[in-house]
Parts: sequence; C-alpha cells; structure tokens
Amino acid sequence: MPFKTMMLSALTVTTALTAFSAQALADGEVNIYSYRQPELIQPLLDAFTKETGIATNVLFLDKGLVERIQAEGANSPADVILTVDISRLTEAKDAGVTQAVSDEAINKDIPAQYRDPEGNWFGLTTRGRVVYASKDRVSQTEITYEELADPKWKGKICTRDGQHSYNVGLFASMIAHHGEAETEKWLTGLKNNLARKPDGGDRDQAKAIFAGECDIALGNSYYVGLMMTNEKEPEQKEWAGAIKVMFPNAGDRGTHVNISGMALAKNAPNKDNAIKLMEFLSEGEAQKIYAEQVFEYPVKPGEEPSAIVKSFGPIKADPLPLSDIAANRKKASELVDKVGYNDGAEM
Repeated sequence: MPFKTMMLSALTVTTALTAFSAQALADGEVNIYSYRQPELIQPLLDAFTKETGIATNVLFLDKGLVERIQAEGANSPADVILTVDISRLTEAKDAGVTQAVSDEAINKDIPAQYRDPEGNWFGLTTRGRVVYASKDRVSQTEITYEELADPKWKGKICTRDGQHSYNVGLFASMIAHHGEAETEKWLTGLKNNLARKPDGGDRDQAKAIFAGECDIALGNSYYVGLMMTNEKEPEQKEWAGAIKVMFPNAGDRGTHVNISGMALAKNAPNKDNAIKLMEFLSEGEAQKIYAEQVFEYPVKPGEEPSAIVKSFGPIKADPLPLSDIAANRKKASELVDKVGYNDGAEM
C-alpha cells in the first residue's frame, strides 16, 4: 500500500522515515511534516500529485514537530512544514528549522500581511476568532471584543483554555491595539464574566451554548462549518444550529484572524519539489479546495469562501500584520497567568 500518512509515535518514526526514502514516483517526491490533520490536507495533496506527478509523503504530529526536525538535523527528510496558527510558524522560524523563500508566484498570491517579511513562512488560509451566540437568548447582532468585558455578560461567556494558541493570538492582538495595561484590565473583565472555568475545544463551547450553560463563546469560524456538515457525529449539527456567528469589531478595525500556513524546511532534500508544492498551495485550485472542504477563508485575493461560510455573513479582517501579533504572544501568555484566567470567575 503506498505510503500516504503516518501518525508519529516513538514506535513508528523509524518505519515512517524509511518509507520516505523508499516511496517515489518518476517525477520525485516531497516530504511533509504536518500539524494539520491528514484528512484536512489529503484532498490538496491528491490534487497536487495529479497535476505534477510528484508523490507526497506525510508525517502527522500532534506535538513536537519542531523538536523532531531539530533532532534529525542535517539528515531530516522534511521538505515542507504545514501547520496552524502564527505561533507555530514563528516557533519553527525561531528554532532555525526553516529557510527563507523568495518566490514571485507565492508572493503574488499571498498578501504581505500573511507572510513573514523574511520569507520563512506563508499563510494559506485565514479563520476568524468569532463569537458564537445563542440564537434564542442573544438578540443583538453586533459585538466587539472589548464588550466581552462588560459586566452585562457576567456568568454568560464560555471559552477554551486561555493558554490555547487560538486565544493567546486574540489576546496578543488586543495588546497590539490597546497596550499591555489596558489588555490586562480587559482580560480580567472577560475572566470575571466566565460561566465556568475554561475547558474543552471550540466545538465544546457551541455545545455549552446549546445546553444553556452560557450565552456566548469564543470560537474559530471554520468549526461552525465542520459542525454543520458532520455526518459522523450528527449531534454537532444541533450545536451549530443553536448558535449564530458574530464577527467582532465589524464596525471598526475588524475581526481578529489567524492562519494556517507553510514553511520550507531548513535542510529540505527535495527543495525543488517542495517549492512546487508551496506554489501549488498558494494558487487558486488549492485555495478553492481549502475553502470548500475546510471552511476557511482563502488568502489569495479574489478567491471566494464556501457557500456555508458565506452564510455566516461577511467578514472584515483586522489588517494588523500577523508578525505584530506574534511579537506580543509571550506577553499575552503571561497575562493569562497573571490574571488567573483559567481559574474562572471569582465567586
């Protein structure tokens, strides 16, 4: 059976790396280390192979991607790194496991705000950090992030762990806009409005709204599409049906967005094929696949989101460069601990 994806563990690393060297088509191969779930990227890789004849080998890691590449050193088979969140992209760059790419086609397709100024990482799609709101219990249709600290929401907000990268990214954007001191006050207000201690993933926040545990929650926009179309766990359709999506700050600076992205590995043994894959992922066909199957927003100008995503309403993305957000992530993480966010509201 051709090698397609491999869940890394201590027992499978050797087998997987051997498969990398053994699997190749006449037109070569490209080796991908991915934090993205295999089922989310496989349609893209199948389309790439169909177009180019280049085989794709994927190692999926749920953690430790950077450490793995560092340990492999100059002999690492990694060609392309695929991941979610600006924090993991900058982590890879800061750890020295990426190399700069200056490619006219990629730069043409990906706006400057969604790529590293030095060319070490590139955003492929965006997702809004939106507010899920109960259709039954929340009448308003507009909201701001700042409003989440308003006492009127006391006992009515749910979120996942404050240290999760999705939340840290949002909190870092607040620092970029308002400064550290004001963000600390805001984060304290948000904490005091929590209905329970932060817990679960973004889908669990929709479930909590459905169950009446809270009225609003923070969540990524694409999870709503995934819940709406989940045939394996149809109860998630009920969770999605209980909420409406509100895009915070639509009337001023816009909604905070984060990215899924890619980087060229430092010692890529198949560099030419890696660049071809990166170019493909930034082009229109791949952007359409992302939009339709993952419910994210394409970064390439002119490409449309899926019909389901359009049904949430228009998004106005905060134009703040992701590099500015990345620069404030450490402070944001420290504030989460300083205000005791994960302890929940004081009784």
